[in-house]
Order: sequence, then C-alpha cells, then structure tokens
Amino acid sequence: MSLSDLATWPTSGSVARRALRQDRERPSRVLVTGAGGPAAIGFLQLASRPDVEMYAADMDPVASGLYLVEPARRVIVPRGDAPDFVETVRQICRRLKITVLVPTVDSELLPLAAVRDLLAAEGTTLLAAPDSTLEVCLDKAELARVCAGSCDVPDTTLLRSETPVPFPSIVKPRTGSGSRGIRLVHGPDDLTGLPVDESQLVQEFLPGEELSVDVFVRADGTVVAAVPRSRDRVDSGVAVAGRTVADDASIRQAVAVCRAIGLRGVANVQLRRRSDGSPALLEVNPRVPGSLVLSAAAGANLAALALAEALGEQVPSHVPFREVAMVRYLADVVVEIGEYAHADATGALR
Repeated sequence: MSLSDLATWPTSGSVARRALRQDRERPSRVLVTGAGGPAAIGFLQLASRPDVEMYAADMDPVASGLYLVEPARRVIVPRGDAPDFVETVRQICRRLKITVLVPTVDSELLPLAAVRDLLAAEGTTLLAAPDSTLEVCLDKAELARVCAGSCDVPDTTLLRSETPVPFPSIVKPRTGSGSRGIRLVHGPDDLTGLPVDESQLVQEFLPGEELSVDVFVRADGTVVAAVPRSRDRVDSGVAVAGRTVADDASIRQAVAVCRAIGLRGVANVQLRRRSDGSPALLEVNPRVPGSLVLSAAAGANLAALALAEALGEQVPSHVPFREVAMVRYLADVVVEIGEYAHADATGALR
C-alpha cells in the first residue's frame, strides 16, 4: 500500500494510518521452489529471518526442503516444464499472499519470467535475472557469443556434420544444467552417436582447475559480491567439498561476464583455468547456486542480500569475503509420522 493509495480512501485519517501500519507489520512471505535441491535448502536456511515466513515448494512430496518449514507452508507444484506449472504457481502465490518467489530450478526460470509483470501486479516479486539475461545464459552458444568481446571465452562452435573437431575437446548440450551430457572427446570414435543438429557444442578443452564464482548484482548493476570457490569434489554435478579462493583474475572475469549479460540478482559463473593458469568462461547458472552456504560462511550471504533487496531494503555496494573450506554431508530431517506427506489428487499435501 502506498501513501497515494491513502488519499483515495473514504475513511478518516486515523483509520487510514492504522491500516497502513498493519500492512507494514504483516510478515513477508517467501516461496522457494525446487525444495529437494541444495540451492533451495541453502536459501531457506540462509535467508531466514524473524519477519519473514518461509514457504517451500517441490513436485516431490518427500523433497527434504519441504520439511524445513512448517506443514502449513509446504506446497506441491507441477514440473517446471509442465503446461500448468505457471498458472499453478500464480494461484499459490495469490492464495498464500507470497511477497517474494524464488525459483531454483532451471526449467522454471523462463516460464516464470514470462509472467513477471503479472506476478508483480498480484503482489509477488520474482527473484530471477532479467528475461534477456536468462535467454542468453540458458543457451550456451549465445552466452559464448555475447561474452566473447568482454572476457576470455574458449573457442566454441555448434556441432554439425561438417564441424572440424580438434582433439581433445569438450562436447556438451547447448542447453541444460549441471554436468549432464558433458563429455571429453579424444578422437572421432568418441563422436559416434552424437546428434549433429546444432543441439551440441564443441568447446576448447581447458585443462586447469574449475572455479565457480557466486555473485550478487544489485538492481542498479553494482556487483556487490563475487566469491570464487573451488569444486574439489563433485557428486552428480553438485560440489560436496570446496573452498573459497581469493583470486583476483577470477573475480575480474566474473564481473565482466555479469556486465556483458546484464545480470541482476544471484547467480553462479563457472570458469576453468587454461594451462597458464588464467580463467576462462564455461557457463553461467542464472539462479541461486547450490553452494550458497560456503559463500555465506566466507562472509557473503548472497541469499540474505538478495531477499533484502527484493523486500525494498538497502544493501551495501560491496561485501568482502575470506577464504574458508567446506565439506558437505548427508543430513536427516526427522518428523512425526503425521507430517510425512503424500500428494492427493489435487496436489495438496496429506
């Protein structure tokens, strides 16, 4: 409610002021999707604050992140690529009066971005990068093209029947997330069976260490934090051991990428070192990364910063970090049997 709204109220000034105060005192409600993944779990934990009610959503009724919130704050949604996903989420946001929606699944990003203005009109802020940024990041060929003049990008081309492939090279899907479908090819036999319909990329092989840079960019374009971290051990595309690295070259590369693609909000810039140690761009995950906890432990709580900005609060122009290390382990959430859920025909948790 704005002050201009009060001018049109057919009520006394005292009633209007009381209503405004109640509106401000109502807790903000944040809905985080993909509750079974480390990104959502990290956000739920790191952005928690007394004046915010956290809600969790997933397509799986036993997704672990659902059980980090109270039973009444757990919701089931369709797959991100399902025809009814967007409308279902909009209905949930309206019904629950969600203030901020935080999607953490790649397939959800563009569909929700397409209704960003509708969500805003209904009172929900979408915590996601600009539409144009999402489109660039989710097409790795386009990302390489857009960033080529701003930072070090490995040689990248689409795989066609006539494409000359140097060996060794990396071949990976043009779209998709994590490490799915990525392969190192050493010779022609390794290309057997790969589609040559421009759905695959051939990229220069970089032999060095991989670094992921977690970033938060304010709405005005200021890169508030850029935290490089090593991926010392990876399981199913998720880092389970790593450390933050005070590497100026990686920070410069990540900042250049953010500016080239017009990034806003929280994202993850993936780099790999060349044989001379210099970092080059691999890809950008334009969403909350799965290792938020490590950046937060290093001093840069990107989840809290992003939520504060989404709630209209001021955030600093720069947040430093220190070098720390992390190992990840499997944790258990124990609940009473009455809370252990399944979804009924309407999608409600029972």
